[in-house]
Amino acid sequence: MKMMTIGLDLAKNVFQLHGVDERGRVVLKKPLKRARVLPFFAQLEPCLIGMEACGGAHHWAREFEKFGHTVKLMAPQFVKPYVKTNKNDAADAEAICEAVTRPNMRFVPIKTGEQQAVLALHRARQGFVKARTAQANPIRGLLAEYGIVIPQGIGHIAKQLPAILGDDGNELPGVFRELPQRLGEHLKTLDRQVDELEAQIQQWHREQAASRKLAAIPGIGPLTASALVATLGDARQFESGRQLAAWLGLVPRQHSSGGKPTLLGIGKRGDVYLRTLLIHGARAVIRVTERRVDATDGWLKRLLGRRNQNVAAVALANKNARVVWALLARDRAFRSGDLPTAVGA
Repeated sequence: MKMMTIGLDLAKNVFQLHGVDERGRVVLKKPLKRARVLPFFAQLEPCLIGMEACGGAHHWAREFEKFGHTVKLMAPQFVKPYVKTNKNDAADAEAICEAVTRPNMRFVPIKTGEQQAVLALHRARQGFVKARTAQANPIRGLLAEYGIVIPQGIGHIAKQLPAILGDDGNELPGVFRELPQRLGEHLKTLDRQVDELEAQIQQWHREQAASRKLAAIPGIGPLTASALVATLGDARQFESGRQLAAWLGLVPRQHSSGGKPTLLGIGKRGDVYLRTLLIHGARAVIRVTERRVDATDGWLKRLLGRRNQNVAAVALANKNARVVWALLARDRAFRSGDLPTAVGA
């Protein structure tokens, strides 16, 4: 039995396979237990394997490539149009098998184990940051019930909480004083976890030349640079900087018809985390630019003169994404002339 293409629907325990030969005839249609997946593909001749980019897909792709197979991952939304019947594992596997052979299909690059490890650090850190914010809000709310207001900024909580709890004149009930103290200790633990994970990310960033190269771009720091390098891998998979910006959801959506172009808000496709980091970095650059007295004729300053800060931040994030592609795909170092002078401080 010779198969040219296999569509594999991943699962926790039972995987579904759909295989066709060089003429497109179905030669395989069967479920496979998890323990039998690797032995099955080990004895097959090298073929094309298509999978949806989901949990565990990159692990299986790396394993299958060890056997000489060609593996391609696709975003689930690109596979869905090829499902011909009601949704089930067999129909999904058949749709994957057909989608992977389409010449205009867009594929997801396979990540290495190191890339996934760095991105795991980023995801864990982001989770602790959200938990830290969620922990800070109850402390503020509970103290506000007794007329005590802490200034904006999460750092003020740790600074002012000991003095608040030690002040006998604020009339806090004794049974209540232990609660903010307990919540404050948990907040310190979360803060420490964030710092420790950030230190690990910073260490990886210092060891990677590509990441250090991106950190030279105004608006991109070690966190953003390391996340970009770990996510993109080989930037040459994108044909241009605009394609990378579109992949990140930083270009306008289209609703055009009849030859009349209609542009809407940004697409917001791709990785939300990367897009958030780029836009927040652009906001920081805008704050610096607005305070600079010599930034009078730069591109960013002119843009801020006619559009609001949110639009300018997205535009600068889009420009930074294109610069990132140029530096990685063409193996160049950043020069201050690559961006307008208003941004180069």
